[in-house]
Amino acid sequence: MLKNKNIILGVCGSIAAYKSAFLVRLLVKAGANVKVILTPDGANFITPLTLATLSKNPVYTQYFEEETGVWSNHVELGLWADLIIIAPISANTLAKLATGICDNLLTAVYLSAKCPVYVAPAMDLDMWKHETTQNNIERIIGFGNTVIAPANGELASGLWGEGRMAEPEEIVSFLDNAIKESMPLYGKKIMVTAGPTYEAIDPVRFIGNHSSGKMGFAIADELAKLGAEVTLIAGPTAQKAGQRLRRVDVVSAREMFDACTSVFPESDITVMCAAVADYRPKQIATQKIKKQDSGLVLELEKTTDILASLGAVKKTHQILVGFALETNDEENYAKGKLEKKNLDLVILNSLNDTGAGFKSDTNKITIFNKALERTVFDMKSKTDVAKDICTAILKIAK
Repeated sequence: MLKNKNIILGVCGSIAAYKSAFLVRLLVKAGANVKVILTPDGANFITPLTLATLSKNPVYTQYFEEETGVWSNHVELGLWADLIIIAPISANTLAKLATGICDNLLTAVYLSAKCPVYVAPAMDLDMWKHETTQNNIERIIGFGNTVIAPANGELASGLWGEGRMAEPEEIVSFLDNAIKESMPLYGKKIMVTAGPTYEAIDPVRFIGNHSSGKMGFAIADELAKLGAEVTLIAGPTAQKAGQRLRRVDVVSAREMFDACTSVFPESDITVMCAAVADYRPKQIATQKIKKQDSGLVLELEKTTDILASLGAVKKTHQILVGFALETNDEENYAKGKLEKKNLDLVILNSLNDTGAGFKSDTNKITIFNKALERTVFDMKSKTDVAKDICTAILKIAK
């Protein structure tokens, strides 16, 4: 969840500042972009060089660096951040956040930020228990900030009790879970199908189609970014799935049917983007069919209509999304599929639109909902089309 997140780490004056080095390392290892703001008191406990080396970014300590002439724009830093974590936060800085005192770069960035802010207090037992500190904690929580509670343990004073900053591993886990829980599809199980199916003629040849799987993979990735637990059932394709997906590889329509019917009962949302073959050879040769002077006649039989099968057993809480790739009378066919197969949304592609359909990196879609309301979109990248489809899903998933 922290991959590619822009994170500002504030480090205040506390012996626990040494843990900030480990925290930076873990955040960077998780794929985050980290910028550190070190308060003047914090610099007494850990050097800017250590944090700059680990974060691979300059460390900010004041508004204006006289030696270099560089001005640290607190507004830009606040807007850059996807989240701010102040760890450790001292009783002094905690009081500043509670009262709006803005006398250093960190507090100025805090007041400028529009992102979630997390604080991990570190102080001696009596300081933590003091009524003023507890009032300040309640106040910053009331502002919408999140406190990562200190742990019990041995303190720098020699006392034993509450006030020890949470361990870096615990902080990273806390942030990861907080991001997940804030996502609109957190806790939802979603199944997505993508790519073609190959229907064997003999051990060498098959009947297939031109689907690359790009659209389905883009949708699966976007749904995962929204916090869903995504199972991607993919036909033969060269596309790579994101790490947050569970991928199930299949080849034939029968294998895709078996995989879908296994996953579907536990799915809250299903997006059937795969281009499943409508027909397969009735008999599959066990040996390669040799070229003959005469023609070759293949007898075909229908494959199971997976979308219709799922629509027939769909529960009221489940959302089922289908695709319609058409070449003529597109809208009528799409609306017919929506009604006959018990869909909640149908996504219409037309091969008459240049740049849409199989293999391309772009697509042009029209979405129909259960009320047959139509939303038409311009030609876009398949990544942006996936976002439009997910937005339509979110509207009916609330």
